[in-house]
Amino acid sequence: MPRKAPLDLIAAALRRERARAGLSLTELARRAEVAKSTLSQLESGTGNPSVETLWALGTALGVPFSRLVDPPGTASRLIRAGEGPAVPAEGADYTATLLAACPPHVRRDVYRVTAEPGPRRESAPHLPGVVEHLVLAAGRAMAGVAGEPVELFPGDYLAYPGDVPHVFQALEPGTHAVLISEHP
Repeated sequence: MPRKAPLDLIAAALRRERARAGLSLTELARRAEVAKSTLSQLESGTGNPSVETLWALGTALGVPFSRLVDPPGTASRLIRAGEGPAVPAEGADYTATLLAACPPHVRRDVYRVTAEPGPRRESAPHLPGVVEHLVLAAGRAMAGVAGEPVELFPGDYLAYPGDVPHVFQALEPGTHAVLISEHP
């Protein structure tokens, strides 16, 4: 059972990044195509964010998804299986858990992805130049560019552009992978 998204952390990050960008609640909601009431709830720590909503907000703010869910770093960081800031998707049994965000001047984020068979996770394009690297750890999945996904087996590695529509669909129970997102 995945943990709930870190609501207080997300709320503080959204307020911080919106202030940094100089955007009103209304303008950020418009740019992200998110209801203003949803954004207001997220900023107050009472909402229930999905991966899709946080990606849309990050894109509208011009920041990576990780900046909205990653707690402050320490010298060493251990995240045990089943721990970490987990955020579920809306229409699929898919959860992304941020494992490591980009430190300053390093442009990559690392996620553990867990998914179960069912509807595929469809991702909108991320910021221009993003490349995703995926290593399937267990199970079986279809993943990659939306129009040409490939079947992956444990140990398979796939790199694909993240700035075009892309998908992930578990084909077996207990499917999980490591996803590295590179930002230019």
